[in-house]
Amino acid sequence: MLPQNLGSETNIKLPFSFIIFSLVALVVSQALLLFNGQMMTAGSFRIPAIWSAAHLLILGWALMVAMGSMYQLVPVAFLTKIWNETFGFIQFFVTGTGIVLFAAALYWSPQHAMIPGTLTLLGILMFLLQMVLTLKAQAKPNILTAFVGTALVCLFLTIALGITLIYCLKSGAAADYYQAIFKSHLLLGLTGWFTLLIFGFSYKMVPMFSLSHGFPMVQARFVFSFYVSGLVMALLSFFTEQSLLLKTGFFFLLVGFSIFSWHISIIIKKRLKKKLDKPFAFALSAIGFGNIIHLSAFILLWTPGFKDLIGPLVYTYILLWIILSITGYLYKIVPFLWWTFKYSKEIGKAKVPVLKDMMNDRIIVPVLFFFVASVIVIFFALVLKSVILFNIGQSVASITFIVMAFSIISVLKK
Repeated sequence: MLPQNLGSETNIKLPFSFIIFSLVALVVSQALLLFNGQMMTAGSFRIPAIWSAAHLLILGWALMVAMGSMYQLVPVAFLTKIWNETFGFIQFFVTGTGIVLFAAALYWSPQHAMIPGTLTLLGILMFLLQMVLTLKAQAKPNILTAFVGTALVCLFLTIALGITLIYCLKSGAAADYYQAIFKSHLLLGLTGWFTLLIFGFSYKMVPMFSLSHGFPMVQARFVFSFYVSGLVMALLSFFTEQSLLLKTGFFFLLVGFSIFSWHISIIIKKRLKKKLDKPFAFALSAIGFGNIIHLSAFILLWTPGFKDLIGPLVYTYILLWIILSITGYLYKIVPFLWWTFKYSKEIGKAKVPVLKDMMNDRIIVPVLFFFVASVIVIFFALVLKSVILFNIGQSVASITFIVMAFSIISVLKK
């Protein structure tokens, strides 16, 4: 259970603004993939429609929901209030507007994406300023500060490299380094920003949702050290083109993720709650998928066919590690936030619904099961270059995403 003062830490309208926006972006991104994704089966990932869908998924869905969650979770995890809530609402408007215009520009006219991309960058910089000033007020930094702080640095670098890519595309500058910049942009965005952020907040949410106590935290330092070292090595390999450095970097990433998986299993074993909630169980399963993908990437890196599998692996990493983690936690966080906001002050005064009634548990398991199954189908469709298999998998994925969005939004009606 989250702390009872969680709902009052931040004006609930602020995190929910980000979350609702992200759900709309999620549905739109899947519609774009459904109607344009067939080209992915031929290995064509760098086309305007896929760029637009990918950035709506990563920026519009995952980034915005991460921002909204941080506005609510940072005060709890670090025992400090958000620096300025009004500034947060302004940042939401700037970032949301930038993402919509940026995705539209990527779809219709990529060469004109610089201005909306810069607006998106401004919104993200505003968010970074908000978080830096909030974390600065923390009484005593800890390992969670290291994870979240490094994730924020990676976010800044990811967006800066993204703007650099647009400039290179438009001007033709730094053509020799375009591939290295693109790979760095992808690596920092996925394994830097999202993975380190999920690591950090998992160390807060896993004990909360499992009621775990008395577990060690020394392993977290090894997770951080290995994973960040792997990131640095991989980044250097992109610019130096040193194959051994890249393989060493991927090995360190695998070791860091494996230690994280092992550490979470230790925390779960220390739980007082015998039966884990279903959404939380799926969030934990995402760790297993993430570990498998890291292992697969490291093994395949030694084979000649690795380049052909980069696209399918990245897609699976985004969906089965990042998105599944976020969705699993979101199914737990949203009902609690809304229940606390709407009913916590009515306890003892009037009859209020219990927390478990805020979300229909019966729909969660089939929805997330079909989501996982559809992603696996799409992975094989991309590997086998099967358009029919892709259409089947993407249709199911789109339906599950729509059901996810409406099931989460339906909480606000209770």
